[in-house]
Amino acid sequence: MNILDLVINDKERVSFNDVLLDEANRQQFVQLIKEHTYIEKLQEYGLPVNNKILLHGSSGCGKTMSAKAIASALNKKILILNLSNVICARIGETSQNIKQVFDKAARDKAILFLDEFDQIGKARGNDDKDVGEMRRLVNTLIQLIDYYPQDALLLCATNHPTIIDTALLRRFQLKISFEMPAPALLDNYYDQLLLRFPERMNQIQRKYEISYAEAKDYLYTEIKARLIEELEQEEVLAAIN
Repeated sequence: MNILDLVINDKERVSFNDVLLDEANRQQFVQLIKEHTYIEKLQEYGLPVNNKILLHGSSGCGKTMSAKAIASALNKKILILNLSNVICARIGETSQNIKQVFDKAARDKAILFLDEFDQIGKARGNDDKDVGEMRRLVNTLIQLIDYYPQDALLLCATNHPTIIDTALLRRFQLKISFEMPAPALLDNYYDQLLLRFPERMNQIQRKYEISYAEAKDYLYTEIKARLIEELEQEEVLAAIN
């Protein structure tokens, strides 16, 4: 399969100012970016650079945005695995597809982002009907990760870290957890989203204990409903007059 079919062509540029993170996660990402900025100097001292990172936790809380922001900060190309095209029913072909993508990222010194990593890194178990193929795939991933060059960066994201094979989990130097945002962070996010709308929209009741993605969907639905109601009222008044 052509390598272009195996990756998603996403050219969105994301700044870290666009990503709302708690302070602990932000500091880990800042350290990661600095390590790769000064990678040659660090290697002169024989110091390894962290380049295999697992992002795990709640859906819609910034894992993909963080990966894009890291790529922008390092001015590196980001290759996002197209999971639907990579997974193939024919024995061995899924492993070959993934190897192609890893090889491309290594050659380009790029950032490789594997979303829904649990789908290809699922723990090997005797009760799996595809256990033979799954073992081959996980074994391939272990080898690819072990030999992934330090001047490229591997970011894997999952909502279900507990089902990932333990041998794979050991390969990641950093495991960064994404939790549901605290109310203060959600308020900051709501404020950002509301900036381009009329001030009267600030009166919309806010929801908490939800992800950023859920907050955005909720807020936009409420704003659309209010705007449509206003437009309908204007049409009624215009008809009367």
